[in-house]
Amino acid sequence: MEEATLSFKARAERALTDPTLKIAIDRTTGTAERKRAVAMSQFPQFDAARERGKRIKDHVIANLDHYLLEFERNAIASGAKVYWAATAEEASQIVVRLCKEAGAKRVTRVKSMLGEEIGLPHALDEAGIERVETDLAEHIVQLGGDRPSHIVWPSMHRTREQVSEMFKRLHRAPHQEETIEAMVDSARRELRDKFLSADVAISGANFLIADTGATCTVTNEGNAELTTTPPRVHIVTAGIEKLVPSMGHAIAMLRLLVRSATGADVTQYTTFHCGPKQPGDRDGPDEFHIVLVDNGRTRMLREGLKEMLRCIRCGACMNHCVVFRQLGGHVYGGTYPGPMGAVLTPVFDGLEKSRDLPHACTMNGKCQEVCPVAIPLPTLLRGWRDRSWREGLEPASVRFGLGMHAFFALRPGLYRMATAIAIRVMRLFSRGGVVRGMPGLGAWTAYREFPAPAKRSFMEMYKDQENQR
Repeated sequence: MEEATLSFKARAERALTDPTLKIAIDRTTGTAERKRAVAMSQFPQFDAARERGKRIKDHVIANLDHYLLEFERNAIASGAKVYWAATAEEASQIVVRLCKEAGAKRVTRVKSMLGEEIGLPHALDEAGIERVETDLAEHIVQLGGDRPSHIVWPSMHRTREQVSEMFKRLHRAPHQEETIEAMVDSARRELRDKFLSADVAISGANFLIADTGATCTVTNEGNAELTTTPPRVHIVTAGIEKLVPSMGHAIAMLRLLVRSATGADVTQYTTFHCGPKQPGDRDGPDEFHIVLVDNGRTRMLREGLKEMLRCIRCGACMNHCVVFRQLGGHVYGGTYPGPMGAVLTPVFDGLEKSRDLPHACTMNGKCQEVCPVAIPLPTLLRGWRDRSWREGLEPASVRFGLGMHAFFALRPGLYRMATAIAIRVMRLFSRGGVVRGMPGLGAWTAYREFPAPAKRSFMEMYKDQENQR
C-alpha cells in the first residue's frame, strides 16, 4: 500500500517496527541535539537574541503588507521580476511557465521546503523538465524516489550503509571505498556537469530583505552558489513570512538559525542575491525572478496561528521531540514533520485529514523550550485539538471515553473507588516492574513498557503524612 494512503496510526506502526529507521533517526537527531547544546553553552546571549528574534518576526507579521510592498519595490528596482501566488498550485504554475519561456530542458534546484510545499518537484516532472536536486541529501531523496523526512536533513531516514548501496547502484562512477568522503566525491562527479549545463536555477530563500529587495540562502555545501550562478535564469520561491526589514535584522536571525539548526556559529555559505547580472559583473543570471507565496499564511493570521509565522525552519523542534525521534518524519504525511508540521499540516491539508497530528504530542513543551523564536507550539497544538472537538471530528470512541472520564472526575468518591480498583487489577498483571498482557493496554505495550503502579498511591502516602502531624 502506498504510504500516502495509510493512516497516521498505520504509518506510525510501520515506523515503530523498522529497526533500521530508528538507527538512522538516532544518529541524526542525537548528533543535532548534542551539537546544539554545545553551541548554546558557548552563546550566553541566546535568551536575549531569541527575544530580539521574536520581536523582529512579530513586528514584520504585524506590518506584513508594508514590508511586502517595500520588498517588491526594491526587488524590481534591482532588476528582478516579482510574482504573487495565492496558492501552491498557482506558485508551481508560475515557476513551470517561467521555465518553459526560458526553453529549459534541465533545471537545478537548491533544497527548499517551500518548493516541496507547493509541489514543485512533481510539477516540473509532469512538465517534462529534467529536475536535478543539488543538495546532497535531496540528491539521495531523489535517487530513492522518497520524500524529505526532515527540513534540514531530508534523507535522515536512510543510513549511510543504505546510501552507499544506492550510490553504487545508480551513480555513473560510484565510490570504491566505504567512507563518507568517497561517497561525497561520487555525488560530486554525478552532479558537477549538471550544474554547468542547467538552463534554469531554482532556489528558496531563508530570508527576504525588505529594504534592498535581496534574498538570502544558507547552505553548508556550496551547492546553492553552484546552482544559481551558471544558468541564464534564477527563480526564487519564498513564503511571504520570510521577510525581515533590513540586513541587520537578517544577521540577527542568522545567529539564531544556524546555532539551532546545525549547532554551528555560522554556515559555510551565506549568500545574498540582489537582482540579475549587472554591467561589469563577471557571472550571475541574466534573469532573476521571485515568486512570493501565500498558500494559507494570511489565513493563519486570521485564525489565531500568527505565532507560527515566526518559524525560521531550523528543525530544532523535531530534533528534540520525543515522538519524532521514535517515528521519523514520513509518518506525519505532510511537507513539514515534527511539532511544526503538526501545526502547519492542518492549515495546508485541512484538519479533517490531519487531526491525528495535533494529538500525536506528549505536550512536554521541549519544542517550545528550544525554539529560537519562542513559538508556543504546545498552545497551538491544543488549539487544533479544541477545534477538532468543536467541529465534531473526534471519533465516537474518543468522545465516549472522555465522557466516561468526565462522569467519574465530577464524582470524587466514585473516581477514587474506580482508580483503586484499576490499580489493583494492574498489579495482577505486573511482572518485573512492568504491566504485561493486560487487556486494554495492548496499543501501549506493543512497542513500550507500561510501568507497574507503586505499592501505595500518592493519596495514601499523603493521608499518612497528614495523620502524623
